[in-house]
Amino acid sequence: MDHVSPWELQKPTTQENALNETTFPPGCPYQHVDNTNSCCIQPPASQYDVMSPFTPLEPSVYEAAGPAATGPAHDSKIAPAMDFEKATAEAQALNLYESNWREQETNNPCFLHPGNYAVPSEELDPRELAQARSQIQNVELTRLLQQDEDGDMLLHLLVAQGFRTLAYAAAEMLRDCGQLDVKEHRGKTPLLVAAAANQPEIVKDLIMLGADVNAVDQKGQTVLHLGATYALPRVIEAVMMTGIPVNVEARNFEGLTPLHCAVIAHNAAFQTQTMESVSQSHLQNLVFCIRLLLQLGADYKSQDLKSSKTLLHLAVQAANLPLIQFLLQLPGQELQHFVNMKAHGNTALHMAAGLHGHPFQEEIVCLLLRYWADPSARNLENEQPVHLLAPGPATEQLRLLLKSRRACPGPAHLPSLS
Repeated sequence: MDHVSPWELQKPTTQENALNETTFPPGCPYQHVDNTNSCCIQPPASQYDVMSPFTPLEPSVYEAAGPAATGPAHDSKIAPAMDFEKATAEAQALNLYESNWREQETNNPCFLHPGNYAVPSEELDPRELAQARSQIQNVELTRLLQQDEDGDMLLHLLVAQGFRTLAYAAAEMLRDCGQLDVKEHRGKTPLLVAAAANQPEIVKDLIMLGADVNAVDQKGQTVLHLGATYALPRVIEAVMMTGIPVNVEARNFEGLTPLHCAVIAHNAAFQTQTMESVSQSHLQNLVFCIRLLLQLGADYKSQDLKSSKTLLHLAVQAANLPLIQFLLQLPGQELQHFVNMKAHGNTALHMAAGLHGHPFQEEIVCLLLRYWADPSARNLENEQPVHLLAPGPATEQLRLLLKSRRACPGPAHLPSLS
């Protein structure tokens, strides 16, 4: 049962039912305990539901195929063509790209600084936590540690369904015997299950209880990769709130950092936003993820391990104009170096010159030139960006600009990333 887990077939509706034997398949060793006086806590509210436009990528209640899936990340989900002028007009009409990210930093609730936050157990109702501990203590340790045919322990199931108090009590027992990071059949620890299921409070609980914040699944995805790929800013926020050091530059098995994953996901969402398959909240959540990762210290100059592309290469390749502008306005002293970094010999300007017939090509080329892109740079074939322009009169103006090596004014109403 690789794609169908037991709790997908019979989902408990309350914490009281979470330990009921009917929650698990026949023969499951988890014992049902007397829960006459159990507290009944509903699963987390809808604000923690996973919001993803890529429904086919969700093979289970919490699993999601990320950038490490077979084939290029998200390529099969990108529409072959779109009306970019219409997309920009609609985005501006919806105030999607209103202001610069630095102006929003102070008031943005997603911009949290690691510090002294409440211990998770202090956030839980003492009576409910005592009842949950009593219930968990009635489960024999050997049965608590036992894994089903999918490698799931009871804690994996509780976490996936969002039963925070019971999950906390079970995690305490597993921590005490050094088994808090046991992996299920897809290589996910309870922490990674909580992240993929968009359970930020449980993510914070598990990290504070000692779960390995840098654990990876069978695709090399960390908790930050999952949050970034599937537009879950509260998951990334939960990691920040713990103040526990995390490897923000960790690479998945595709050679991508969490920031790369967030940009790839934003590219895909940007290109499909006019098809009504992507909600505005999903696009905005991806923006929050990018900002949070940068605040955590992610290096915007990092290159992926397979193609050496930077975030700028990825954004230019997808003609994601708002994201390109955002990246070019990041603070730092190395922006000129960043703009001219090469991916297998090609700078971002080379890639922009190769956007043949794209309605945003001229704007992107001009924007890169304004930010010190070098039109004289040569790739491995000894080609300059001007050599990659499509032939014909349509690109004559760009050809003159690149040959003259002069910057040009950007578009009058360039959208900015919200």
